[in-house]
Amino acid sequence: MNTPPPLHPRLPSPLDEVADERFARRGVRLLLKRDDLIHPALPGNKWRKLAPNLAAAAGRPVLTFGGAYSNHLRAVAAAGRLLGFPTTGVVRGDELAGRPLNPSLARCAADGMRLLFVDRATYRAKDDPDVLAGLLDRAPEGSTVVPEGGSNALAVRGCAELGRELHGRADVVAVACGTGGTLAGLAAGLGPDQRALGIPVLRGGFLGDGIRALQTSAYGGPVGDWSLDERFHGGGYARTSPALHAFAEDFGARHGLAVERLYVAKMLHGLTTLTEEGAFPPGTTLAAVITGTPGPGDPGGDGSPGDPSAPHGSG
Repeated sequence: MNTPPPLHPRLPSPLDEVADERFARRGVRLLLKRDDLIHPALPGNKWRKLAPNLAAAAGRPVLTFGGAYSNHLRAVAAAGRLLGFPTTGVVRGDELAGRPLNPSLARCAADGMRLLFVDRATYRAKDDPDVLAGLLDRAPEGSTVVPEGGSNALAVRGCAELGRELHGRADVVAVACGTGGTLAGLAAGLGPDQRALGIPVLRGGFLGDGIRALQTSAYGGPVGDWSLDERFHGGGYARTSPALHAFAEDFGARHGLAVERLYVAKMLHGLTTLTEEGAFPPGTTLAAVITGTPGPGDPGGDGSPGDPSAPHGSG
């Protein structure tokens, strides 16, 4: 991967075995792939997706998209600050323009990102050439576009390195899915005797088509052995529950990990449930990809309560 030099990522990310009786009593080894430790400002799948996109941008201004609590927007803004290029974030929801910035968007602004608030109809049409041209007119001249969540062919090929780092280390590798780019690349990078399991954090059952489209754009067709379990989205994106928060707190206390709620907690809860259901044969080595850390204002993050029901942007 072409790495922007000032960022100094920690690669390969650590792979730690943890003792958890819920898995051990089923004969399953649990490993945590600590992608959250790759870089303090661009953790996890954000690094793997953004690094090839930023290398392709070659220092030009970047325009990208996300919701009010988007991890992706925060990562792009941080990269712009660290590497010295202008960033513009198109934020879903024009009603937010007149309100005080939430902690996530405040972090983006502090890192120098210009925020453009648009109504939801415009946001849904952001891939329309005329709509995109209008947004680019409001951004610095020469801006390059990085898609929502950072998921495109470049990102998929970047995430394939995650799979290659896990060759021979696990039978099943699980990851939470928002836009699907990380799973698309992970599956492509794994060995022939390994499989990838995606836990979608959005409801709707549409993610499989998106992953196949991403793999086709990157490799010309489907690659690797992957599947999705759609049961653990908790009601939809950014939807959480007291039970999920309790699970995350307990898992974090057991293993010394600050568990991000909107992606990581749902994935870990899904794996725990699947293991207790007997989905993994005894002797299985299971790797869970920890894709990020709690953001500003998130429970388990900086200590402020956050708003678990708030609509977050695609991660």
